[in-house]
Amino acid sequence: MDPVRNPYAPGAGQRPPELAGRDRELEAFDVVLERVARGRPERSLVLTGLRGVGKTVLLNALRSSAVRRGWGTGKLEARPDHGLRRPLAAALHLAVRELGVRQREEADEVLGVVKSFALRANEPGAKVRDRWQPGIDVPAVSGRADSGDIEIDLVELLSDVAGLAAAAGKGVAVFIDEMQDVMPDDVSALCAACHELSQQGLPLIVLGAGLPHLPAVLSASKSYSERLFRYMRIDRLDRASADQALQAPAKDEDAEYTPQALDALYAATDGYPYFVQAYGKAAWDVAPQSPITAADVEVAAPQAEAELAVGFFGSRYERATPAEREYMRAMADVGEQSDDGAVPTSAVAELLGRKPQSLSPARDALIKKGLVYSGERGRIAFTVPHFGRYLRQHAGDC
Repeated sequence: MDPVRNPYAPGAGQRPPELAGRDRELEAFDVVLERVARGRPERSLVLTGLRGVGKTVLLNALRSSAVRRGWGTGKLEARPDHGLRRPLAAALHLAVRELGVRQREEADEVLGVVKSFALRANEPGAKVRDRWQPGIDVPAVSGRADSGDIEIDLVELLSDVAGLAAAAGKGVAVFIDEMQDVMPDDVSALCAACHELSQQGLPLIVLGAGLPHLPAVLSASKSYSERLFRYMRIDRLDRASADQALQAPAKDEDAEYTPQALDALYAATDGYPYFVQAYGKAAWDVAPQSPITAADVEVAAPQAEAELAVGFFGSRYERATPAEREYMRAMADVGEQSDDGAVPTSAVAELLGRKPQSLSPARDALIKKGLVYSGERGRIAFTVPHFGRYLRQHAGDC
């Protein structure tokens, strides 16, 4: 098989050639866009799931849908210990530009508010050379979204941006990836702003994507967040969708798989989209000709596993400290018989011969690094599918 024509794309956030198994989410978002366009109330959306299930890819696909309808869009990726002002201002700057508002004065006024909001990210009393300047070529508007109180400022900012969109007969969608990493005060302000916008019926929605515990993060911030957002869990692909993700790109290149090869690939990948792409790419590269067979998959599996071990699993493991690695290895051993991957924190402590309280710093650091999450009190799970299996298989190397 010609490696140049290999259609598979196992990259971080890289759209696969066939976005299989996500029709429900795409159709739901189309309904949201249409309802907002007609002035009907609608909730913002939150996508949750493990790493490697395609949340970022789906977020980008939803953004493309909004762009096709003429909406203004902006996207940001939240980072731990980083405030929301700078990345959100950049995202809204782009969204306002995409709106293409003909009334230049009104657009410049709103951009001035965006700039004013962004400038509050600078430390008070900072020297001129140390002050960050957003790339917005209009004067800052004083007295709007610049109080320093993030909740007040965010309500004013989003209201002004949404008002501009409404006047233009369009809407604005803000996409936030890794939303669980938004700082607590910023999460609270974001929820309050979305609540205010929904009450006013303004055409601005937020689409967040994050790890499975994101709903708990939002709920801890504002109790009404459970009703403020529509939550959609993004999971691994079912068998039909996984086969489609493999077969459709191959068909475009005049290639195909035997049924036995598809059986072997689903058994290896469990339907996780990132794994489907990684194994599909490896199988294509080793297959001498079409159709790709189960024997080709068997030969390709070590190559795919080696690539995943370095780029998907190993890179995350390397971010952990020795104490954190010890905790993860204990999680893997405890979770060997667990169906859902979540294990009791008490069992991890028992295996290590430690008191649970003494392990809290390691656990909390792993949560902050996005390597594990706590979906419910007293239980912990890996954010990466098959990570426990990887640690057990490489116990001598880790």
